[in-house]
Amino acid sequence: MRNTGKTEKGTGKIIRHAVVDSAYGPMLVAASEDGICRLSFGEDEQDLRRHFPKAELRGRDAAFDALVARIQAVVAGERDGADIPLDQHGTEFQHRVWAELRAIPAGDTRSYRDIAERLGNPNATRAVGGANGANGVAVLVPCHRVIAHDGKLGGYAYGAEMKRSLLAREGVTLASAG
Repeated sequence: MRNTGKTEKGTGKIIRHAVVDSAYGPMLVAASEDGICRLSFGEDEQDLRRHFPKAELRGRDAAFDALVARIQAVVAGERDGADIPLDQHGTEFQHRVWAELRAIPAGDTRSYRDIAERLGNPNATRAVGGANGANGVAVLVPCHRVIAHDGKLGGYAYGAEMKRSLLAREGVTLASAG
């Protein structure tokens, strides 16, 4: 579930994948035997191959379809995804940031500075931003819950409207447009 070190590009991994419908458009779900390794929007198999060029990509099976159904329910806001296993590769620092992101409750937000302070280094806001941006499992690691220190929306890999919509689904209303 938790892998550290440099991105392995999928070496020795079998990754099952599918593009499925979601409230936010086409959603790519990809999983190794260890857990979800990619959850993204507007991507396809070609994008997955760029992220994991050394993996063996395979289609769906019954176990994968059951996992996809659980993820669709999380993305729809019908359930929590804390029990869904993840297979993220990154540095120890990235894993610490991702753990902090997963600890943000639905309906709440944090700033990059808040997270840096929680990690014991208030000057690491840019590094926190980099780790946030390196998150490859959107929604399950809720990087959309990170906003700018001034309370504005801030950036998001899938666009401001999707971020605003994800936050609104959780009951978060920001005072000003980001």
